[in-house]
Amino acid sequence: MNDTSSKRGFTTAILHSDRESAIEHGALHKPLHTSVAYGYRDARDLAAVFQGRQTGYAYGRQGNPTTAALEAKVNAMEGGVGTVCFSTGMAAIAAAMLSLSDHIVSSHFLFGNTNSLFGTLSEHGTPITFVDATDGGAVERALTPQTRLVFVESIANPRTQIADLARIGALCKAKGLIYVVDNTMTSPWLFVPKRVGATFAVNALTKYIGGHGNALAGSITDTGLFDWTRYPNILDHYKSAKPSLWGLTQIRKKGLRDFGGTLAATDAHHVAVGAETLALRLGKQCENAQALADFLAVHRSVRAVYYPGLSAHPQHALARELFRGFGALLSFELAEGIDTFEFLNKLRVVVLSSNLGDNRTLAIPVAHTIFWEMGAKRRAEMGIADSLIRISVGIEDRDDLLGDFAQALA
Repeated sequence: MNDTSSKRGFTTAILHSDRESAIEHGALHKPLHTSVAYGYRDARDLAAVFQGRQTGYAYGRQGNPTTAALEAKVNAMEGGVGTVCFSTGMAAIAAAMLSLSDHIVSSHFLFGNTNSLFGTLSEHGTPITFVDATDGGAVERALTPQTRLVFVESIANPRTQIADLARIGALCKAKGLIYVVDNTMTSPWLFVPKRVGATFAVNALTKYIGGHGNALAGSITDTGLFDWTRYPNILDHYKSAKPSLWGLTQIRKKGLRDFGGTLAATDAHHVAVGAETLALRLGKQCENAQALADFLAVHRSVRAVYYPGLSAHPQHALARELFRGFGALLSFELAEGIDTFEFLNKLRVVVLSSNLGDNRTLAIPVAHTIFWEMGAKRRAEMGIADSLIRISVGIEDRDDLLGDFAQALA
């Protein structure tokens, strides 16, 4: 994005980002490029692209013009120096961990599949220490001379704990550590991790940025704050002319190319179009989520509600300071004696589904589904009660949404 576009508002810049570069036939959206192979008239150019000395496309597994346009769009949202897109958000996280890390310190309030991934990494020799990341001091105490990376989520899924983001960022800067913030639950509309010193911002583009539940995608953005010349794990042939891109180059080569988590052009196009309305959708979702949290918080059939917009939330003040809004994710526990499945089956507007960030409101019994595999002990450590229900709030009319919960709880 050029200097002019950087001065535009969030939505205006996203709407017009494709036209910052030439588009075939004057199209308003970057068209689909489904080719796997790319030809060159001069063999020297082909070699230069492979060696990273020249921009271009070598093979579809490493990207194409359609995914590159999405990368530019996400990069502008996050204020980064570069972005790499993947087939899913999990692929983006895995690529960073496998390409760069040694000992990892991670929040123990994690999305279920991220927790599973870290378990697999641990089994294969990557040491991981889980801590309560709402306390920056706990992160500091967990550091060892081998620590290379700290990982947190902006808002934890599903209990909505908020990490001590700024303090952890200052700590990582002082120690020379890579700081990865999974920004999925906030998106760059509500929060930009660069502001707290993050090295990388990860987004599951499937969720709020795509918004329509019709495409899987993920991304990782380098904020430009990390000094890669001081990082010992960069391979020599990935040290390009721009040191700010060394880390991202290694992720693209070792994490994307070698493991093959390639984003398809069709899905990149769907996400890019969906991103245009991110601010409009998420603004409405945050309003609905606040109204629903307020409603549930005083209902006699609800034991506890977890939503940063409630004044009783432990990190409410921190959320107000850091985020534009409190997000569209909330969870709650039913009062004792109420059957979780019976309640869920009475919902008529809300859809029983495992996705997040959809325009439709979605509900899922957490302990019995996405956190089932980790076992009762690990769920207890994360505060996942058997009656915990996660809600991804959509853009329905507020009265219809509240009415549905009212009738199901009656």
